[in-house]
Amino acid sequence: MASEPTNQGAKPNPTSLTTHPRALWSRSLAVTAAIVFCVSTAFPVVAGFVKDRESWPKWWGVLDVGIAFVLAMLAFLILGLGRRLVNKEVEDISYRAYRILLHGIFATIVVFFLMGDRIMWVNCLSGFAWRTWLLLYCLPEWFALFEATVGLSGVPRK
Repeated sequence: MASEPTNQGAKPNPTSLTTHPRALWSRSLAVTAAIVFCVSTAFPVVAGFVKDRESWPKWWGVLDVGIAFVLAMLAFLILGLGRRLVNKEVEDISYRAYRILLHGIFATIVVFFLMGDRIMWVNCLSGFAWRTWLLLYCLPEWFALFEATVGLSGVPRK
């Protein structure tokens, strides 16, 4: 008669202890990056309506560059942590999001033609361009980090 260990259930599974906190941290990182992205995008939006750049406060540019730097660092972090988490489901969701975002680019072109003389494009176009590129480049990894706790389909991860 073989004796079985009595404390077999007391030994925790190390993967179950680390998966959930890491997943929450990943999702928090993704949400933080989305918030910083929206705040950072507000700067070129406002700059597009500034006619006289010389009258604009100097701290505005410093704040814009500072938040843009934080956004770039978050993007590097997302790319580094999310690269290994990208799977077929994340790729499919990303391609659907790309199709939606392409409509936003088309809408920007329409705004350019309709309101081209009222918006100071020289003040905001470069800001929109690099932020759009960064969004599109990091999107699959962002979705991978965001879905770490709950799948994009709404089904909890095991």
